[in-house]
Amino acid sequence: MADETTPNGAAQAQPQLRMQILAQYIRDLSFENAVATKGAPSGDVQPEITVQVSLDARKRGTENQYEVISKYRVTSTNKGDGQTMFLAELDYGGVFHIEGVPEDQMHPFLMIECPRMLFPFVRRIISDLTRDGGFPAFNMDPVDFVALYRQELARRAQTQTEAAAEKPLS
Repeated sequence: MADETTPNGAAQAQPQLRMQILAQYIRDLSFENAVATKGAPSGDVQPEITVQVSLDARKRGTENQYEVISKYRVTSTNKGDGQTMFLAELDYGGVFHIEGVPEDQMHPFLMIECPRMLFPFVRRIISDLTRDGGFPAFNMDPVDFVALYRQELARRAQTQTEAAAEKPLS
């Protein structure tokens, strides 16, 4: 990063961003092969896959350490009859050491950059899980964490607006 100059002409160094992934882990994992329990769907099979993503982050007890959990729910249904073919759920966590991020930018950093760093590992786990579950490997498209963050901010703002509108005036 470039140094900034103060009004008196002296150079002032900006804090250096430092991020390190200290740990990655599967917190929860499940796979349900509905085809195996119900039998193969009759007729033409046209799988339709939906992916739901949610994120959570929290500060840990150690200075500059944060835990980020990405939750993925992948559902495959048959377009023809609406029957579920499989359901995969993965909660994947990472512990990060982060320095040099201003406090007002920490929340978006945790909810965008950290899950982005974990995503390739999540994608591989989901792919292996679906393949090992008896289906073709599902290679999840990249997730736009910026759009997901903006949607969550809009949802929270809407909820606050509705809550304020429902308050009785006294």
